[in-house]
Amino acid sequence: METYSLLREFADSWMLLFLFAFFIGVIVWVFRPGASKEYKDTASIPFRHDDKPATDKEART
Repeated sequence: METYSLLREFADSWMLLFLFAFFIGVIVWVFRPGASKEYKDTASIPFRHDDKPATDKEART
């Protein structure tokens, strides 16, 4: 069996299954309970120090 046919068989079966499982895993990770707090905190980073510049200590956190 030549290399191309072997890799094509692998890609058509096991790799497709692996990538589908990876996709479902990412979706579950994103929509897990408690994730919205983390995403809201990350989204508000540009607005944390809107009225004054951050100190060095605050900028590191």
